[in-house]
Amino acid sequence: MSTFSILELNQLQDNQVSGQVATQIQSVSEKKTKNGKPYLEVTFVDSSSSFSLKIWDNSPDFDTFASASIGQFIGLDADWSKGDYGIEAKNLSLYTINDEDKQAFLQSDPETTSIQEQAWQDINELAQSIQDPRFNLLCQTLLTKHADSFRRAAAARRNHHARRGGLIEHVSQMMRAADALCLVYPTWNRDLLLTGTLFHDIGKLWENNYPKDSLTQTRKIEGELMGHIPLGTEFVNHLWKEIQTEHADVFNSIEQPNTHEAKLHLLHLILSHHGQFDYGSPVTPKTPEAWALHYIDNIDAKHEMSCLTYAEAGQITEQIYDRRFPLSEQVKPLGKVDG
Repeated sequence: MSTFSILELNQLQDNQVSGQVATQIQSVSEKKTKNGKPYLEVTFVDSSSSFSLKIWDNSPDFDTFASASIGQFIGLDADWSKGDYGIEAKNLSLYTINDEDKQAFLQSDPETTSIQEQAWQDINELAQSIQDPRFNLLCQTLLTKHADSFRRAAAARRNHHARRGGLIEHVSQMMRAADALCLVYPTWNRDLLLTGTLFHDIGKLWENNYPKDSLTQTRKIEGELMGHIPLGTEFVNHLWKEIQTEHADVFNSIEQPNTHEAKLHLLHLILSHHGQFDYGSPVTPKTPEAWALHYIDNIDAKHEMSCLTYAEAGQITEQIYDRRFPLSEQVKPLGKVDG
């Protein structure tokens, strides 16, 4: 019996394959067609990717999925193909995932594990290179006290780095880009920009995180009612107060400290990193470092989405790939494109 990851199913083109895929249920939504026919839209996840299936009311599995729990482990056995609306499953049957297989399921594939280990190492090395003792302490406190939660969080629910550990991949790439650009623009405050990059999405520890024993993102009321930008600023204010109290000697030893202003500039980077009001930023960027962070964030997100398009979207014609939300059609450049 052949087994597949969800990413491998997403990469199907015109061919059909038969086999099993182990999954967890991310969400179950009850919907109706234009004619009022009920159906379920069920989203499944594993460590590699996600996909959705429509389960019609006349399916023998309709009641099973209607009563399923979010995060439930479930095996799918089917004839798999790629249609106009994504993955399709014919002759679908379900199988039980035992405890031993659950533990294997929760482990990332070796390539993803290696990428995320390197990402965590890069984040720590760049944070240690920050010269301003206030920003350095802030970063080290985060990376020490909140490491487990940080390393499990995703950068998004859908569009980019939407996987367990995706946030540290996103942040490490952004920090490397910010560090490189500071060599081109030496007037930028490198310490501020690196710290802002590390903390810009820190609210996603509450908005887009995973339990220790699951690949299904949880939803918390803090994330739903506040969003990651206000959560991030609240967290920084709390952490800043904590380290300023515990390390008063460090703060008092700085000549011309301007500590309040330093914190304000950091908060501004978090508040403005979406770039405009329509995208959720309560203020727009007003400093070179804030503009830099906004564009670095956008570049890395678009790069990830482009790589996913090449990996998962079907081709409309030679070298032109179908639209993958939120991008338009994607044209593949000449030569190799690495993710």
